Amino acid sequence: MTIQEQISEYINSQPESKRMDIQELHRIILELIPDCKLWFLDGKNSDGKIVSNPNIGYGHRTMQYADGKTKEFYRIGISANTAGISVYILGIDDKTYLSRTFGDKIGKASITGYCIKFKALKEIHIETLEAAIRYGY
Repeated sequence: MTIQEQISEYINSQPESKRMDIQELHRIILELIPDCKLWFLDGKNSDGKIVSNPNIGYGHRTMQYADGKTKEFYRIGISANTAGISVYILGIDDKTYLSRTFGDKIGKASITGYCIKFKALKEIHIETLEAAIRYGY
């Protein structure tokens, strides 16, 4: 199965309201960064055990570990969860940047150092989310 097929299957497996929001968010991100590398992580570790929610990733970055090893990973990610939807913006050194810059403008969302979490797209300011995604990419 291709990554695009895995993404479609994942989106289609969501309850209708969440499916519509994830599909729209996927469309928005692809419009913002049309030639990005796509990722799909099924949430399972190498033993096949579920360790996280499945997520869709966009773009790529190389992470450098203290031991000198590197790993390629996505820059922007989205995931459905029990509370709603999470948008991950990875690779930002200043863990207060997202909340300081977008927190008072985004609407009903919680923001951590790299995650913007909200219940539904209708509860947030889409243009502010787009600006955060553009910054992270």
